[in-house]
Amino acid sequence: MTAHQKGLMAEYFTVGWNVIEGLIAITAGVIAGSIALVGFGLDSYVEVASGSVLIWRLRKHGFSDQEAEEAAEKKAIFFIGVTFFLLSIYVVYESGRKILFQAQVEESLVGIILAIVSLIVMPMLALYKKKIAVEINSRALRADAMETLACSYLSLTLVLGLGANAVFGWWWADPVAALAIVCFLMKEGWEAIQESRGEVEHTDKAAI
Repeated sequence: MTAHQKGLMAEYFTVGWNVIEGLIAITAGVIAGSIALVGFGLDSYVEVASGSVLIWRLRKHGFSDQEAEEAAEKKAIFFIGVTFFLLSIYVVYESGRKILFQAQVEESLVGIILAIVSLIVMPMLALYKKKIAVEINSRALRADAMETLACSYLSLTLVLGLGANAVFGWWWADPVAALAIVCFLMKEGWEAIQESRGEVEHTDKAAI
């Protein structure tokens, strides 16, 4: 199996994992009334969009005009960046509403287990992607690897928020954890938009 094929397999796994993770997180979040869990699930689908772009890029390697590929990728990255901001607005609104009305959040064992498993899987997947990115000299795959690694930080935030609510009954820990996730969403969204406009320089040049 070539390095490009390994990269494709990693991205297929990323998309499949996040589709399932997002479905479980959103369902569990709605049942428990957890905005942090719902926000985590929505972010999983942003990851699906990002992974899909990488699959397209890797599959197109050597079969189309490089300039056309770059232009299409920039449009896709811009769309992903806008999506991050839309998610941020939703999470901020729901978090503010819960804090204002002191909405109680039910314990979510499913959510806690999901976050812990993600906290284990995501760093390993990120390191694997980074290794492949070095082998094929891919800027796009390296960036995606860093985004996957950042998801492990979101998982940690989610574990702390859900755990504090379950163990200590701190209802406010959930919306606070959700607001911490917003900081990440806005940062990633802004960087994506900058990159789509060519305002972010990378030291690595993509070979794909």
